[in-house]
Amino acid sequence: MICFDWFFPESMRILALQGADVICHPANLVLPFCQDAMVTRCLENRVYAMTANRTGVETRGGKSFRYTGRSQITAPGAQILYRGDSESDEAGVAEFDLAVVREKKLNVYNDLFTDRRTDYYDSLCS
Repeated sequence: MICFDWFFPESMRILALQGADVICHPANLVLPFCQDAMVTRCLENRVYAMTANRTGVETRGGKSFRYTGRSQITAPGAQILYRGDSESDEAGVAEFDLAVVREKKLNVYNDLFTDRRTDYYDSLCS
């Protein structure tokens, strides 16, 4: 995903349905919501995500943009494995268990992909 794609749940869902285990997400985020939303996106799709965001301020075209920083690695169970600072550049590392993301069953009754009722929202795809 790139930058503002995080805002649209279908972006990550499509990648997960296509078999992605880890979603890489380079961004220039100026809104403060993405990092929290990625927790939900990872839970909804049972994938890992790495958001690499800018820090600092950039002025262009007469406008100033303050980037939120807080690069983040998020696990499929909604855990934040790493979160960077909002002001300084840094790097984080985390170990991934791909067996966890490849199992889409939450329990014996609920499966994230096979339980979808696509007949109710297939018009989104037209």
